[in-house]
Amino acid sequence: MNGVVRTLTTTCDVLRAQGHEILTISPDQFASFPCPTYPEIRLALAAPGAVAQSLRAFAPDAIHIATEGPLGLAARRYCVDSGTRFTTAYHTQFPDYVAQRTRLPAAWFWRYIRWFHAPAQRILVATESIADELRAHGLDQLHGWSRGVDLACFTPDAPPPPEFAALEGPIQLYVGRVAPEKNLEAFLAGTYPGSKVVVGDGPALETLRARYPHAHFLGRRSGRALAGCYAGADVFVFPSRTDTFGLVMIEALACGTPVAAFPVPGPRDIVTDAVGALADNLDRAISAALFCDRRDCARYGASFSWEAATAQFLAGLAPLDQSADQSATA
Repeated sequence: MNGVVRTLTTTCDVLRAQGHEILTISPDQFASFPCPTYPEIRLALAAPGAVAQSLRAFAPDAIHIATEGPLGLAARRYCVDSGTRFTTAYHTQFPDYVAQRTRLPAAWFWRYIRWFHAPAQRILVATESIADELRAHGLDQLHGWSRGVDLACFTPDAPPPPEFAALEGPIQLYVGRVAPEKNLEAFLAGTYPGSKVVVGDGPALETLRARYPHAHFLGRRSGRALAGCYAGADVFVFPSRTDTFGLVMIEALACGTPVAAFPVPGPRDIVTDAVGALADNLDRAISAALFCDRRDCARYGASFSWEAATAQFLAGLAPLDQSADQSATA
């Protein structure tokens, strides 16, 4: 579970509640193998023609390709070969992630991104900074698709976890995957006084737990228990330099917790001076964010609605029949 998965599953839930019929084609429907260097991600081994057969049988009004992996490639091939209109989304800084894990230049992987997305009618992007980056690489058929918060769950009155009672303040919280691309060491190696808390798991968990024994690793939390971690923290720290949005930031804000982050795409598009602080020195950002009014944070976080985000998604689809109502997606 990560921000991309939550975005896709929530969007499908909202669309179904509105009466749309959805077909999802995902790796859990096929044999798969772990992605090299990222085993939590499964890469599907679909039989030749299996994706095309599913699409033809469903006869969708619109096709959206969510990722650039094997299933996305199969759907792209079907659409290009058949002259079928489709949309894509740029959820992940794929070139930067792969470059970090392989130590090869990111420019090599941008060639693949340009090739993959070029035939799409529209590319859905979460922020203007990411749109600017794609434009710089020659992709300009862009459409905004923001994110939302479950406002019934993520609220300022969520009860904090019992572990917080014994912690010295200010409590500085990170939530997300514990993986190299999240740049967690920039947070954990900081010297700002107080307590550092990490919620989540991932391939770097044991290494970081051993390297930073002063930090508190609580493991994975979800739902109201996760909301309590946000609400009970004094500041939410987002050290990633490669996320395209950062869903956890708006969840933290909805719980009234200000955000400290680097001034990079994602945080730069979300965090205002009223609800957090951005600085190249993360300790300095934490110090400034602590002065924010938590009521302003909660109000701002509550402005991110899944219904509004899903309406943006729906408006961005490219119907196969250009005169048809945008009534379904595959």
